[in-house]
Amino acid sequence: QVQVMEAGGGSVQIGGSLRLSCTVSGDISANHCMAWFRQAPGQRREGVAAVGADGQARYEGRLQGRFTVSKDDAKNTLYLQANTLEPEDNATYYCALDPRNGGNYCRALREYEGLIWGQGTQITVSS
Repeated sequence: QVQVMEAGGGSVQIGGSLRLSCTVSGDISANHCMAWFRQAPGQRREGVAAVGADGQARYEGRLQGRFTVSKDDAKNTLYLQANTLEPEDNATYYCALDPRNGGNYCRALREYEGLIWGQGTQITVSS
């Protein structure tokens, strides 16, 4: 069974930084599309950033510049470096894996059937 697990969330002050990681385990090869989403209280889950199987990244427009996504296929791990954090970044951050080998569709940053989700990790930004 393939599982996805996030780590690295926590509490920071405005302007602080955090690095999230998302590790894939189970019977699956590397080279997949993986994405970060987030959900703030009372709001819909939204796409943050993704890396396709081809290694190309895509960001939700307003987050590019503060957030950097990267993927280490050797470790089957996705990262999200979140800098200059703001109160609007308060949310639970979820990792999603598209288990189809070689795909890039998750770069659309939309939820779709077939994605494998982690349990989420919380980022809390305070003044």
